[in-house]
Amino acid sequence: MISVLPAAAGYDRAITVFSPDGRLYQVEYAIETVRRGTLAVGIKSKEGIVLAVEERARKLQMDNLTQKIFQIDEHIGVAAAGYIPDARIQVDQARIVAQSNRLIYDEPIDVEGVAKSVADMAQQFTQYAGVRPFGVSLIIGGVDNTPKIFLTDPSGTYLGYNAVSIGSGHEQVTEFLEKTYDENISLNDACVLAIKSIYLVSEDKTGIKHIKVATIDSISKKMRILNEEEIAEYAAKAR
Repeated sequence: MISVLPAAAGYDRAITVFSPDGRLYQVEYAIETVRRGTLAVGIKSKEGIVLAVEERARKLQMDNLTQKIFQIDEHIGVAAAGYIPDARIQVDQARIVAQSNRLIYDEPIDVEGVAKSVADMAQQFTQYAGVRPFGVSLIIGGVDNTPKIFLTDPSGTYLGYNAVSIGSGHEQVTEFLEKTYDENISLNDACVLAIKSIYLVSEDKTGIKHIKVATIDSISKKMRILNEEEIAEYAAKAR
């Protein structure tokens, strides 16, 4: 008796093998991991960049530390969704690239350069046996000559955006951003919009303990993580 196997059988066990219909199932599984992560949002303003994430802390967990927002260089930050330990590896590599650029060229790296290095690293993990794809996507935001946002995914793709969301509920948030985003938005209004986006899909529609926000303004070109009082002020306008 010949058993009939699912279409993915035999092809989803090896990352280096394409299925007959041209798919890499392991990469698709990694992208699905990102979709199941908590929400992360990046919004570009004429005055800078806003990165916001939802972090669901356990009852006894300290909530004063953010696990999903990272700093690459003083002018570049990252918001992650998916398997966060993988994000730390990519962030560490991005930091090395950023500091190497300062040592070699005596100038800060451009935002796209960081996005490309992260995407190149992710792509390498889609073509070699004995490894698996990174199960994380990164929103890389920063200010070089102008504010910029890039999104990387487990396939090694990177794309530029004015506003972007990743993680659970990102389809609904993306539709919301498409309707409400304005290229002339101020940095303060971008913070409000980012928190509105999180409230849109979060179970907690009023609290702020589950929200973390970072900004990079165009004047100082320095990343700053907002404190609870600042987040509460923006959240009051978002409700």
